[in-house]
Amino acid sequence: MLHITDLDDGLELFKALGSDVRIEIIKLLLENKQMNMNELAGKLKITNGALTSHIKKLESCGIISTTNESNGHGNQKICSLSLDKILIELANDESTIENVYNTNIKIGHYSDYKVYPTCGIASANALIGEVDDTRYFSHPDRYNAEILWFTKGFIEYEIPNFIPYSQKITQIMISAELSSEAPGVNNVWPSDISFYINDVCVGNWTSPGDFGDVRGIFTPDWWFPNWNQYGLLKMLVINKNGTYIDGLKISDVNINQFNLDYQSKIRFRMAVNDNAEHVGGLTIFGSSFGNYGQDIKVSLNYTPIENNNSTGEI
Repeated sequence: MLHITDLDDGLELFKALGSDVRIEIIKLLLENKQMNMNELAGKLKITNGALTSHIKKLESCGIISTTNESNGHGNQKICSLSLDKILIELANDESTIENVYNTNIKIGHYSDYKVYPTCGIASANALIGEVDDTRYFSHPDRYNAEILWFTKGFIEYEIPNFIPYSQKITQIMISAELSSEAPGVNNVWPSDISFYINDVCVGNWTSPGDFGDVRGIFTPDWWFPNWNQYGLLKMLVINKNGTYIDGLKISDVNINQFNLDYQSKIRFRMAVNDNAEHVGGLTIFGSSFGNYGQDIKVSLNYTPIENNNSTGEI
């Protein structure tokens, strides 16, 4: 997902989308997942030279990505979408002018867990231990994990809180690439995933499936072709107005209920509960897997704590 909070920052993106040809390229990639330059040029009935300029424009804005692939006739450039959503915030509310602390959390840096098979963890280079053996979630090598998956239970992370002294947190934004967890893969495998801050459920999102129709853009070559390949990039926001997923409100739980400041511990939990309607598991993708090349990204908006020690009138 691309999140734009300033129209000036989005100017190049808007220019890129202001072309019928480039919109057609995006539509074709939505339909076919990946296409090479010759295929795209043929569908669009334009020359490869003309196509190249359009591809460069879309690539520079992060809308698509390209990779070189060798075949019997030389190298071929493969095009695929890098984004599944673009969120544009037009309102100039306080969140756009406050200070922000940004951090990344590696997939294996969880602080607590309780998971059930099917389950497993892996680094960018190999499986960590044995699959479906929950003991390996405590293995020392789990700090190198770039992907993890389980059928039900939870995984919990402590969000680093290094905002300055005497500041309070006014918004939490978390983005992560997620999918369900099916035996093997199944693109239609719904799973109700619940999100918690400090043991309070802030909302739920239903993952539509465990995706394996094509290899993830960043998924390493050694990874098994019939296992989880990629997820959907989801953005969770908790602010003064409530809790949102990808800009859509999912609950009235708001940031003021937590009274978070520079001294607060912030625990973030993702769970698939026993009593969920769809107990379809959870997969979390790190920077070496999936389609987005990122770990769990966190942004904390903050502002000075108001001084309530008034002396009154003299």
